[in-house]
Amino acid sequence: MATLPLLPQLTPERPGPKLIGIARLAADGESVRQGHEVEYFTLPARSVLNRCVSKREMPFTWTINPYRGCEFACKYCYARYTHEFMEMRDGIAFEQKIYIKQHAAELLRQELRHVKPGEEIAIGTATDPYQPAEKRFEVTKGILEELARHEGLELGIITKSNLVVRDLELLGEINRKNRLHVSLTITTMDAKLARILEPRAPRPDLRMQAVKELSAAGIRTGISCSPVLPGITDSAKNLEGVVKSAAGAGAKGIFANPLFLKPCSAAVFMPFLQEEFPKLYEEYRKRYEKHAFLPKAYHQRISELMKRLREKHGLGERRRADAVVVQKAPQMSLF
Repeated sequence: MATLPLLPQLTPERPGPKLIGIARLAADGESVRQGHEVEYFTLPARSVLNRCVSKREMPFTWTINPYRGCEFACKYCYARYTHEFMEMRDGIAFEQKIYIKQHAAELLRQELRHVKPGEEIAIGTATDPYQPAEKRFEVTKGILEELARHEGLELGIITKSNLVVRDLELLGEINRKNRLHVSLTITTMDAKLARILEPRAPRPDLRMQAVKELSAAGIRTGISCSPVLPGITDSAKNLEGVVKSAAGAGAKGIFANPLFLKPCSAAVFMPFLQEEFPKLYEEYRKRYEKHAFLPKAYHQRISELMKRLREKHGLGERRRADAVVVQKAPQMSLF
């Protein structure tokens, strides 16, 4: 695993009350790289394995996020709020200031004793474990190397990156001794649309190729087609394109959940919508003005459509264990 270089400490101006907890640790982080409007910082993490706390039923008990922030800059990202715990209120900071957790594998080695049989660990619930930072810092790889030393675990990984196939051999080793599931998030097979919605994520065809390679290697792999964006990715044509490709790639399942929009995410998404999809702006404003979630009827329509498409293309029903992360649960501890 790569070692983070020691660089002069960044000391940003922080007006207001004295910072404590994760906010203080973030402020004390050392700058690792600056450029392309993205900067990396070290983060002296105290823990890497976190218990999922939610009022909603989740398919996992524990979460691991090797990084804080995500460079993929998906316009709809629900996890932008996690930077607010570090006193960063500008939603754009989530994609421009990436924090690399130090000593993650060593921490995990100590914390795995808390995991009971049958409790699933989900990797990548708030930030992508295979974002560009991983190519250099290999925090995710270090975590997987530690997991490969254990057996009897239930593990899930969710990512938007084909970089996951870099660890194919390691994932195979983990899979032989544990129950492993990998989910690739693919919201559309339209490369031009994906570039608008997910500007720094790998092309959808590259992600689907990763599904094919993982499946061929015997790793249980599925697709998260979430979030579904009303008027943008919710057409039967768009969703069928993803389902059909998933079936051809050997995916074991696919699920989709409609967009939910927390205030910190709306602050980024709504201006984007006004610029790229101006005809939809007013409808979105009305739908999300008072509620983060769309009406139950819309959820039901998407659910029924996905069921028909799965049946048409021979994909099995979504299994509880296949849903590594669900695009809802605003009170969930994901980081």
